[in-house]
Amino acid sequence: MSSQVRGGTRWKRFALVMVPSVVATAAVGVGLAQGALAASFSVSGQSFKVSTDKLVGEDFVQYGSVAVGKDLKGNDAAHPVAVSGFSKATITNMCQSVVTPDLPFGLGSVSLQLKAGTDPKKPVEATNLYLDVAQLDADAYFEQIDIGVAAGSVGKPGIQSGTEKAVNPNGFAQRAKTATLSNVEQTAWATTAGTFKLSNLSLKLHKGVKECF
Repeated sequence: MSSQVRGGTRWKRFALVMVPSVVATAAVGVGLAQGALAASFSVSGQSFKVSTDKLVGEDFVQYGSVAVGKDLKGNDAAHPVAVSGFSKATITNMCQSVVTPDLPFGLGSVSLQLKAGTDPKKPVEATNLYLDVAQLDADAYFEQIDIGVAAGSVGKPGIQSGTEKAVNPNGFAQRAKTATLSNVEQTAWATTAGTFKLSNLSLKLHKGVKECF
């Protein structure tokens, strides 16, 4: 992730992740679509971490894909991911962090940490939420779950709009009416949402490495 830098050119790579992501659940034997693009944009060269006390989601779907973009040196990079979707979700006590290493002028590493939904009565709210998850630890509870569904038949909310050609419609997928995840810690490459309401939003920069977990 690190590279030698001259002058201030590395500042162009200091792309902070402004929109937080939350976790879904790890797929059982995710089938990856070869060469697929998991989101309708090129992902950055930095993954980010997210923790949350609780996520409650409706119409959970999950299928395998690959997030494609550039690393911090500008080289092509691809990352296998479990793409998870919800039609609606609420997230309590969410923390997101991303670390940018080796900044110039002797700054070293700088961390962005974002928190929201710290009041259980005012959680983060999202609609049409899609997550590109690389790693997950959580306690999970599902209602009416189907494991081993063909990705093209998962139903609402379906494959993320604009990425249909990136997903094998016959590949492995799973779905559930509801999903509840507690004590979540995840690493992700991207997230998209139709709407994202962040209650009690707090965003801070820290010198050095300060992550959510």
